[in-house]
Amino acid sequence: MVVDDHPMWRDAVARDLAESGFEVVATAGDGEQAVRRAKAAAPDVLVLDLNLPGKPGVQVCKEVVADRPTLRVLVLSASGEHADVLEAVKSGATGYLVKSASTEELQDAVRRTAAGDPVFTPGLAGLVLGEYRRLAAEPLPAAGAGAEEPKAPRLTDRETEVLRLVAKGLSYKQIAERLVISHRTVQNHVQNTLGKLQLHNRVELVRYAIERGLDDE
Repeated sequence: MVVDDHPMWRDAVARDLAESGFEVVATAGDGEQAVRRAKAAAPDVLVLDLNLPGKPGVQVCKEVVADRPTLRVLVLSASGEHADVLEAVKSGATGYLVKSASTEELQDAVRRTAAGDPVFTPGLAGLVLGEYRRLAAEPLPAAGAGAEEPKAPRLTDRETEVLRLVAKGLSYKQIAERLVISHRTVQNHVQNTLGKLQLHNRVELVRYAIERGLDDE
């Protein structure tokens, strides 16, 4: 699904994606319409502009991801400002591409986003990982002192190994190559880990791992 308030741009992106083999199930031109149509069309990937009338893109992202946690959101924005990137990631976006990207880069980004990989315009991935680290250094919301540890779920050795590599910023493909397993197996381990930890997406998973120092091992 493609969401952008400029009709010519929206139509061009939708056409380019359709011509390269993607099924474009819906488009929308404002925030309210985007939330409504995303719920009805149930896309696998939402290509989302941040600057939308009615409801900003970050709010759209929060609402659609809350409704369908498996939905992948790739932000496609004219802004490369760090604050916009971080706000998008915190709202649940799994990738961020600036509009200066080529059609081929967009197509590749959509494919990788659908596969569960984080996709960022060059130079922004390090910024996001740095923000993960900063968030991890902050105290967790009060939930009762010491209440978390006794209930800590038990991960298998392989799940812990995959989680450690996720925290280091590796893509699923890179993890599969490192561990000599299939891409699908990596995805299965991540999904199992999300379920055990009661987390919703890769953003939360990376934060969990960094909080426990797994990225430094």
